[in-house]
Amino acid sequence: MKILNLVGPGAVDLADRLVARLDGRVATVEMLPETAAHDTDAAAAFGLSTDGSWIGAGDGRSLDDLIGSLTPAYDHALTIGFEEARLPTVALGDADPTGDVVATAPTADAADVDGILGAIDTLEPHVTLESLVARAKASPRADRAGAIATFTGRVRAKDAEDDDPTTHLEFEKYEGVAADRMAAIRTELEARDGVFEVLMHHRTGVIPDGEDIVFVVVLAGHRTEAFRTVEDGINRLKDEVPIFKKESTTDEEFWIHEQS
Repeated sequence: MKILNLVGPGAVDLADRLVARLDGRVATVEMLPETAAHDTDAAAAFGLSTDGSWIGAGDGRSLDDLIGSLTPAYDHALTIGFEEARLPTVALGDADPTGDVVATAPTADAADVDGILGAIDTLEPHVTLESLVARAKASPRADRAGAIATFTGRVRAKDAEDDDPTTHLEFEKYEGVAADRMAAIRTELEARDGVFEVLMHHRTGVIPDGEDIVFVVVLAGHRTEAFRTVEDGINRLKDEVPIFKKESTTDEEFWIHEQS
């Protein structure tokens, strides 16, 4: 799923224009005022019609959580009004967002929709473990599979109790080479007997403490080959794919010369 954040006056109108032009399933997520609360004692409230249309409201949900839940089912997501979000962003008027600005316009009417759509095409898709598992389950060979095994790597705060806490990691890929090497590893692992699909994804950029970094998902006939292939997949990704890591702690920052 590709995500674009829209901030500033007229962001909702611009989102409507983009939704009409985007291919596939599109979700929109709008920043609501603090007073917009559901009038119920329940923790969450949903309405569902007979044709599958639904509305929902609840408490305790972050933008990251919501985006993660949308990723397996949608091709695009437009977030509206989240100035503090670390997302690719279109800034309208005098908006000053935190995320990387991919386009600006003085007003929504003046926005270059074709240019924004072109920018969306270049964005790296947002991938979650759940979206990769959904892809594996949709494989044409899934009817022969009795196992899906997964690995998730995440940013840990410290190795030992007295370590300086890690605030974030930053990853860079050797463009082209990294993708080609990862594809070659997948092909070699999928050639094994009983292994039907291998999916891998490694995030780049700045990733804060506690967030996920890398995923490996294996669809296989049985658990033995699934577990073995997941382990081999992450080990080969770390050893062979040119992805480089800079660690920032509360005291210092430094590049780690070993691959991630």
